[in-house]
Amino acid sequence: MSLWIINGNVWNETSGNLESKHIRIENGLIEAVIDGTQTPDTGSAEVIDAQGKLVSPGFIDMHVHLRDPGFEYKEDIATGTRSAAKGGFTTIACMPNTRPVTDTAETVRYIKSKAEQVGVVKVLPYASITKNELGRELTDFASLKEAGAIGFTDDGVGVQNAQMMKNAMALAHSMDMPIIAHCEDDTLVEGAWASEGEFSRKHGLKGIPNESEAIHVGRDVLLAEATGVHYHVCHVSTEQSVRLIRLAKQIGVRVTAEVCPHHLLLSDEDIPGLDDANWKMNPPLRTPRDVQAVIEALEDGTIDMVVTDHAPHSAEEKARSVQLAPFGIVGFETAFPLLYTKFVQTGKWTLGFLLQRMTADPARVFRLPTGRLEQGAPADITIVDLANERAVDPSTFASKSNNTPFGGWKLSGWPVTTIVDGAIVWSE
Repeated sequence: MSLWIINGNVWNETSGNLESKHIRIENGLIEAVIDGTQTPDTGSAEVIDAQGKLVSPGFIDMHVHLRDPGFEYKEDIATGTRSAAKGGFTTIACMPNTRPVTDTAETVRYIKSKAEQVGVVKVLPYASITKNELGRELTDFASLKEAGAIGFTDDGVGVQNAQMMKNAMALAHSMDMPIIAHCEDDTLVEGAWASEGEFSRKHGLKGIPNESEAIHVGRDVLLAEATGVHYHVCHVSTEQSVRLIRLAKQIGVRVTAEVCPHHLLLSDEDIPGLDDANWKMNPPLRTPRDVQAVIEALEDGTIDMVVTDHAPHSAEEKARSVQLAPFGIVGFETAFPLLYTKFVQTGKWTLGFLLQRMTADPARVFRLPTGRLEQGAPADITIVDLANERAVDPSTFASKSNNTPFGGWKLSGWPVTTIVDGAIVWSE
């Protein structure tokens, strides 16, 4: 299949500017990127006229929840990948806290097979570190890797036993596989849903302290140093975690990290009250000081990438009291517009910086062939209308769920076309 994208604006990292380019795609690969002043010979190929819109490598999200198998009433692979495509994502990595837990080769193969049948973007499955994510017995790493798992994580719960985590890291390292850690000490969070900060004090709530995350980060950094494993920290949210990760990188530990848009944009002081569970997520919204710390960490490279932690739940579940409602918000369809509007349009970041943290950097960390607009690269491409401003309308989400605190926010930078391996998988 031949496809041309003409009159697009591509970010040039060397010049720090957008430059007009035409891109030719053949058989799922980028065949050529030519200067926009030239006249492309499109012949009989399909043509997309980008009309000056941003043409970017497809966004990569290394932390998502597709809820399939087991919780398909929240989301499934078909709706989740459509939502990802609408948000401009071309590669996503799904977490294993499904039912059954993704702890067997059979379940990994199910996810890969279903993604090939009904998914519209690339789906990379993680497998769990321990059987049923109970922290008692390691899964069969070798068979899970052979089936197609790209790493091991008990996301949703922290591995509480240090010896279990060390054993997992040593085994993963021997197989050249990463350990991806949800960092949370259960003894410090039981019975709480909001961070230990101004909001919890105001409402007389037990708070989740920052140490609940940072204790596991510190422990795991030492275990990663001892074992040599690639250790990746999920959804960093605290100043203390940032300090530990920064120090670990300085002394040569193989640690990488991620952050979510909501932890870059919202603090516990933004929570409007006790009657809206769309503000309940794990990790919780932290203090303004923590927000500033994770922003600075993303800017200086301590945190390597942006992820969404897309976590859909049904409207009925989120309508419960905040104490009883599940943790999590959806994130695919608002991630880029949020960060573009709040950081790039305000002059805090360059467009190139944001694109790097959403494309090239996750590809580098997880050794993916995508994340670049170069000859020979997979034709995973996102076209974005940077000038289009509109309000977030959760009723229009392609996801089955609309649990977001960002409803009504006026944002710019909406993806309009998403291409995977040279095929258009979503177009506005």
